Amino acid sequence: MPLGAPVFPVPKDPDEWVAAHRAKGYRAAYCPLPLDAPEDRIRAFREAAERAGLRISEVGAWSNPISPDDATRKAAVQKCIDALALADRIGAGCAVNIAGSRGEKWDGPSAENFTPETFELIVETTRAIIDAVKPKRSFFTLETMPWCPPHSPDSYLALIRAIDRREFAVHLDPVNMINSVDRYYNNGAFILECFEKLGPWIKNCHGKDILLRENLTVHLDEVRPGLGVLDYGVFLAELARLDEVPLMLEHLSSESDYDAAAAHVRSVGRPLGLLE
Repeated sequence: MPLGAPVFPVPKDPDEWVAAHRAKGYRAAYCPLPLDAPEDRIRAFREAAERAGLRISEVGAWSNPISPDDATRKAAVQKCIDALALADRIGAGCAVNIAGSRGEKWDGPSAENFTPETFELIVETTRAIIDAVKPKRSFFTLETMPWCPPHSPDSYLALIRAIDRREFAVHLDPVNMINSVDRYYNNGAFILECFEKLGPWIKNCHGKDILLRENLTVHLDEVRPGLGVLDYGVFLAELARLDEVPLMLEHLSSESDYDAAAAHVRSVGRPLGLLE
């Protein structure tokens, strides 16, 4: 399976960008260009990646397309449209955003995130984004989250059925859905459930880790891979069954942290024959 992470700094030359990923042993990369990149730059990076067999995993569209503020919502929808268009032109596996939030924080919790009205808003918004672009190669995805849909395999299936677009797919982040002690201690079984139910639609995955703290009541912290309890043996084995779906490391503060995270993932995957 392709493993990827950010490189430091991001080279502006396409061939140097490829070389920076090769030097780290990565076969997948985040999109290196802004959403308004000119066509010649998009083509140059796409062709460099294709020549090198480097998989561009995702184009981020991080915003709140279900914001209660109308101007914020409209700007976010346009950002998602632009991200999906770029993903299709540069050959990325997907464009990714979260569904958003009805609360004050763009990615925060809110009781309104789980109402039938919000579900319908997510469905209508996602359809509008996909229908505006009509991508031929890429897909639009919603990253799984702890406190807004999709927050479980079943909630993702419900969205897939309701949205009813071939170009809608799954961006799996199992750590984001570990929002209870039960899922924490049984995360291997939970990961299996994710792949059993969502496998055919998964286009990209994020690799992180999670740790339960001892202070009351329940505190679950995202940590670097290898410092938590996520069952990477199960995660990698299930991911390897899919067709070259990337595993992308994220949310770390330094190059050395990414190196350590990649080393942990490889230490689990190589003995199983799952990573080079």
